[in-house]
Amino acid sequence: MNLSPMKLSIVVIMHNMRREAARTLYSLSLAHQIGVKPDDYEVIVIDNGSSAPLDKADVTRFGPQFQYHFHKTASKSPVDAINLGAQMAKGEVLALIVDGARMATPGILHHTLSAFTAYPEAVVCALSWHLGPDVQPKSTQEGYNQTVEDALLEQAAWRGDGYRLFDISTIAPSSGTGFFGDFPVECSWIALSRDRFLDLGGFDPAFQSPGGGFCNHDFRNRVLQQPGVVPVKLLGEGVFHQVHGGIATNAPPRQRPLQAFHEEYTELRGARFVPVPVPNPIYVGGMPAAAMPFLK
Repeated sequence: MNLSPMKLSIVVIMHNMRREAARTLYSLSLAHQIGVKPDDYEVIVIDNGSSAPLDKADVTRFGPQFQYHFHKTASKSPVDAINLGAQMAKGEVLALIVDGARMATPGILHHTLSAFTAYPEAVVCALSWHLGPDVQPKSTQEGYNQTVEDALLEQAAWRGDGYRLFDISTIAPSSGTGFFGDFPVECSWIALSRDRFLDLGGFDPAFQSPGGGFCNHDFRNRVLQQPGVVPVKLLGEGVFHQVHGGIATNAPPRQRPLQAFHEEYTELRGARFVPVPVPNPIYVGGMPAAAMPFLK
């Protein structure tokens, strides 16, 4: 792949996330990211029908490569917003953050681009964590909330060293086997060539459950079944979910809508979701000391 001057387009979906957006976007800015230059990437923020929308300045203050677009919709699914962002993208490589509450580690952009330099047909996935002492469906039932999280992040001084996020987080169930375990069943950071994304028709707009249901899982399976793709897992990098009252990650265990998500998936695909196995992924990245406990 002969990467163009604009190499990477990152599409980030926001919905009523003023608090969370500030940290997510900072984590994608040049103040935080290492090994990249301003013209290496762009960040396209799609505000998906928020009742309390972001101001354009909330986004563009992080750099000239940050764009803001309000998507007027009554849908509670992010799928149309994802596909809209992909149509706007100028980079040859497309990275997706479907839940804009997810902060990124400092090397995620550099190592994603490195993967495509080595493997033009890469499909890159970064592992996911929940900020806090446990997975958030549990921790939020035990007093963990936005105020506690604000104090935790302040104490960690993550802006000085973004890898300190590992010290205050719990690995998400979707990534629970760690860096050298199974390929995640859901990729909260997934990157692939923009052409491949468009050839696949993007995310399936039939996924209309709040939060998108299993739209992310479905896309993971569809792209990994394409001939010639090279699955890549990033070592030592990840995305970290902030508490924001999300319908799935932050719902109490007995109220999580997983059964409804399975039913929608089954109706659309004719069977319950089963992750496509990935027996021999390529590993790209490094391993900061803070990430070492998650080696398996």
